[in-house]
Amino acid sequence: MTTAPAVSIKQLTRVFGSLAAVDHVSFDIGVGEIFGLIGPNGAGKSTLIRMLATLLPPTSGTASIAGFDIVQSPAMVRRHIGYVPQLLSADAALTGFENMLLSARLYGVPRRERKSRIESALERMGLAPSAHHLAGQYSGGMLRRLELAQSLLHRPEVLILDEPTVGLDPTARDTVWERVLELRDRFQRTMIVTSHLMQEIEKFCDRIAVIDRGHIVALGTPAELKAGLGPNATLDDVFIGLVGGKESEQKGSYGDVRRNRQALREHG
Repeated sequence: MTTAPAVSIKQLTRVFGSLAAVDHVSFDIGVGEIFGLIGPNGAGKSTLIRMLATLLPPTSGTASIAGFDIVQSPAMVRRHIGYVPQLLSADAALTGFENMLLSARLYGVPRRERKSRIESALERMGLAPSAHHLAGQYSGGMLRRLELAQSLLHRPEVLILDEPTVGLDPTARDTVWERVLELRDRFQRTMIVTSHLMQEIEKFCDRIAVIDRGHIVALGTPAELKAGLGPNATLDDVFIGLVGGKESEQKGSYGDVRRNRQALREHG
């Protein structure tokens, strides 16, 4: 029996005035797949992600997530996705536990289950010892793990990770990806990941779509995308060949993370 895709996108389009930010995009994502979405700034990545997260209605076309249509059943879609945005979502004035409690209420987690789910999610992300520290004292990597923990409280089937390691140093990036891979391997979570870091997309994603000017210009495994360029080709080479640009890595602390994510939100 063929398993239904976790995400199915059909001719999805979003037009702003005379600009088609996303133009008749179609593809499926399998259950348990880590799917990378890459492209230059302004290519349509954020618009596509926002439509899938039901934050922006499509002009035409549609998509289904966990079997629910983003146009016809947006509330049901939101129950089945976890969304980690580029913008810093944790409240620096609250502790990690308090941030989690706020998310549990927003996600409608039953009151009797909140404490146990929060403790379990914090433990899974390696944040239990810091649960009662202010989020403003967390490092960038800890903040990203806290945001991942928040997105998991309602046990979603699909996680949308928009620039999950932006602003992090290499060690923190590795830690975040360890947790992401654990979620995929242990719990069969499906991931949609955007990133400006080609190395991590190439290393961790099962398949990749390259988007440019609202169109999917290439889709396949990292090996498939590199095959036409020779045995020593990298995903950077593919990216440059398809869209003529290369993104730069960003680093920083709590304040830098917030500023970097804001910049990416405005221009990605």
